Amino acid sequence: MKYGFFDDANREYVITNPQTPWPWINYLGNEDFFSLISNSAGGYSFYKDAKFRRLNRYRYNNVPMDNGGRYFFIKDEDTIWSPGWKPVKTELDSYECRHGMSYTKIKSVKNDLEAEALFFVPLKTWGEVQKVKFTNNGGVTKKFKLFSYNEWCLWNAEDDQNNLQRNLSTGEVEIDGSTLYHKTEYKERRNHYAFYHVNTEINGYDTDRESFVGLYNEISEPQAVLDGAPRNSEAHGWSPIASHYIEVELQPGEEKEFIFLLGYIENPEDEKWERKGIVNKTRAHELISKFDTSEKVNTALAELAAYWDNLLSIYQVESSDDKLNRMVNIWNQYQCMVTFNMSRSASFFEVGIGRGMGFRDSNQDLIGFVHMIPERARERIIDIASTQFPDGGCYHQYQPLTKRGNNAIGGGFNDDPMWLILGTISYIKESGDFSILDEMVPFDNDPSLAKTLFDHLTISFNHVINNLGPNGLPLIGRADWNDCLNLNCFSTNPNESFQTTENNTEGSKAESVMIAGLFVVYGKDYIALCKEIGKTEEAARAQKEVDAMIAAVKSKGWDGEWFLRAYDFYGNKVGSDQNEEGKIFIESQGWCTMAEIGKEEGMCEKALNAVKERLDTPYGIVLNNPAFTKYVIEYGEISTYPKGYKENAGIFCHNNPWIMIGETKIGRGQEAWEYYKKICPSYLEDISDLHKTEPYVYAQMVAGKDAYKPGEAKNSWLTGTAAWNFYAVSQYILGIQPDYKGMKIDPCLPKDLPEFTIQRKFRGTTYQIKVVNGTIGKGVKSLTVDGQKVEGNLIPLLPNEKVHHITVEML
Repeated sequence: MKYGFFDDANREYVITNPQTPWPWINYLGNEDFFSLISNSAGGYSFYKDAKFRRLNRYRYNNVPMDNGGRYFFIKDEDTIWSPGWKPVKTELDSYECRHGMSYTKIKSVKNDLEAEALFFVPLKTWGEVQKVKFTNNGGVTKKFKLFSYNEWCLWNAEDDQNNLQRNLSTGEVEIDGSTLYHKTEYKERRNHYAFYHVNTEINGYDTDRESFVGLYNEISEPQAVLDGAPRNSEAHGWSPIASHYIEVELQPGEEKEFIFLLGYIENPEDEKWERKGIVNKTRAHELISKFDTSEKVNTALAELAAYWDNLLSIYQVESSDDKLNRMVNIWNQYQCMVTFNMSRSASFFEVGIGRGMGFRDSNQDLIGFVHMIPERARERIIDIASTQFPDGGCYHQYQPLTKRGNNAIGGGFNDDPMWLILGTISYIKESGDFSILDEMVPFDNDPSLAKTLFDHLTISFNHVINNLGPNGLPLIGRADWNDCLNLNCFSTNPNESFQTTENNTEGSKAESVMIAGLFVVYGKDYIALCKEIGKTEEAARAQKEVDAMIAAVKSKGWDGEWFLRAYDFYGNKVGSDQNEEGKIFIESQGWCTMAEIGKEEGMCEKALNAVKERLDTPYGIVLNNPAFTKYVIEYGEISTYPKGYKENAGIFCHNNPWIMIGETKIGRGQEAWEYYKKICPSYLEDISDLHKTEPYVYAQMVAGKDAYKPGEAKNSWLTGTAAWNFYAVSQYILGIQPDYKGMKIDPCLPKDLPEFTIQRKFRGTTYQIKVVNGTIGKGVKSLTVDGQKVEGNLIPLLPNEKVHHITVEML
């Protein structure tokens, strides 16, 4: 069953039934201030960090689902309803939610009263604008009562949930006309406050939750709304809120608009107070003045649209497949930008408390957005590298507010360092900016330890070869990409984390074949970079190490029909046909085929055939097979999940593109394309009842063939799946690859795509590239640039005074 439809012309997904199988959300904001918003207006806002600067409360894992948000209650005579359906859940005469590029618009009608609420975060703004328009579609005058509602979070979202003996005594507010201020802890150690404003005179307010809702009422039936009268309450401790009360009268056909603004303000220490006990509101007034009329709000929305027009114009494909077009042109790139902003920190599956920006995550996310915002990718690379240790290891995560490493997680994930090479070379190939290699970058955020970014890359490369096991393969440490394969953990305590408990790495023989493949892929990229900048001796040294790793994988990492996954603490094989369960894993098949290890000997083809035979399903490729049915203490968390879920034989979508790319390496475009379509959301819209999560963005995990309900998705939005799928489809299936000296054209196509055209902006130049498929679908037969034939498949850097037309004929 479908719950809406794609509106490609407006770059929107339109939800027409509010009771979606799971809350279908959107993200607002593009730089410092962000909001999560569901199709019923649930969610919350924060400045930079969803843990330490959260403005409003949201209740995860609650019943009913999706409680907490920016709510409007309408009391129209005896009928009470909300434009977003929730929390009141009154049956609406019509409902429509349009999730667009960094905005959401919800429009509903009840008893001839139409309510339309637009939500967005304007560019360069620390606040969320909510433009609410009411229209009387009936023939008689409408008089109704409007209540806004926002429940404040006391800033630290973790502390807010547990330190009640303190928190229920700290809440402080100020009421100033139509602006309700939240200043909890402002007089002590904070220099920030929040406010909720409306651009009209109000008839009342509430700032105390229990006064407004009623101590034993549900949020769906607040007592003030039921009574049709605010309490004009002032919060002192307890749970502060912000609710405006407005009495509205509309003649037949009349419209009225109100602009609500949820804002965040920081003041310098010496400018905190207007007078004793009264916050300095100068910056709040300045922010309010920017959005106090509909005209100003409309201008800001147009600026936001232009911003996205520019971002999405960098890479556009036109083909006969609408589902491919909408994903590549709109939703996949949009999701890549969201994951750039959020990493894995805040979604409707990640509560925004326990995870910061991941070292490996952020480097992988970069390959999905670097073409749109290379200047911010540069900043992100420096931030990431600054959390590295002098030996090449690194913090696994860092906090976005401080940009410092997260001590609670620590380091020791031995694949982390190599991802820095991916991020850096992707940035340089896109931008042509080699100067980043000369940037002085600290270790562990200590400027006294700074070395050039190139030195960081060398140290990352060396970290692998300095940590090899008895088979010449990389030691795994706490874990590699699969954080749930904990070969050194041996945990028996259910109250400890597999990722942070003490690991028994001393004397361990636990090695990762996945890291070996990763090392070969990015080791080759490191070598190419060294040659590009004239470091020939370093390139030669690195080549010997890469060659040794290839030899080690062929000798010790091959199981006869596929690549091993690892060796455990004791030196036993993991991911071998000798194992009872977990005989084959996806990760090493992906990375070793991407590295083309043993390609000439047929290893890559055999490994990918084994993937097809043992791991493929109608809904994607599972992570391992057979699933684990018992806890294997020397494997750790992976064996704790029920079979078919998450890392235990679930379809962990993040690594499916590795197999897609591996297939293109051996020229099997049809297989790569079929894998692409199986997990691509736009192809799954018709099975939304099963799939559950949004049909416009990727999920991290889909239940595998051993699960109770195969095909059911979880953990949407914040997943490396977004970047890797865009990377796989744009650079390896469609085959447009930025390179140091130009644009490389290397598609690997299915028969389903007879031809397509791509507009690609690259270093100030626009390339209009038409690709005509052949009978093989791999290999360029001819390449012309502005009518002139070019040998090979590299389009050289071209002057940018005009659009350049390229025609590619495939073999």
